[in-house]
Amino acid sequence: MDTPATQTDGDRARIGAVRIFILNDHALLRQGLRDLLEHHGFEIVGESGSAAEATRLIHILEPELVLLDDRLSDGTGIEVCRGLRATAPHVKCLILTSRDEHHALRAAVLADATGYVLMQVGDKDSIVNSVRSVIAGKQLLLPGVRERVADSLYATASAAWLKSMTAVERNVLAFMARGFTNKQIGQEMTLADDAVAACVSSVLYKLGFRRRGQAMQRPFGYT
Repeated sequence: MDTPATQTDGDRARIGAVRIFILNDHALLRQGLRDLLEHHGFEIVGESGSAAEATRLIHILEPELVLLDDRLSDGTGIEVCRGLRATAPHVKCLILTSRDEHHALRAAVLADATGYVLMQVGDKDSIVNSVRSVIAGKQLLLPGVRERVADSLYATASAAWLKSMTAVERNVLAFMARGFTNKQIGQEMTLADDAVAACVSSVLYKLGFRRRGQAMQRPFGYT
């Protein structure tokens, strides 16, 4: 276990008041995150391995910060984060992923998260430091990053994932990359909430964030 960084009494008081929720579908990893964060003085108010359960519990437990895995057995942390941005915008979100940094950055932008943590074996400091930065009110995504990610999504028009998307899905992706919530996308495109949610799910599946067989069924009228 790493030795905690030196903290002032004010730091301890502020951290002790912070409520954190962990969403990850690996029980051992959840336990490891809980142990690490509690060791550094954070309060873990809840945890889950399910996107659906987490969405329900987060609104009950009212954490200030949620750590979300980008891929789950029943969805993605991206979708959970997008939902929170619409229903509980005061809750800060950090996307957790063990994949490459390009993937992590893209996930954070599409989720409209405060930032991301690239988890690597033996690197505990990055998680703790990222949590502290978010608590302090810092944005972990630098200015201009969202625009660069949005541009990169369309840099190669012949990309297989882009060719596989419908016109509606491409438009939804464009709004997601610009930081629009699902409700805002529905208003812009005159789509019902369930149609937007299904489209977001399909977009994330084609981008590789949802696991095979998880893409939601398209509601009537969705093309």
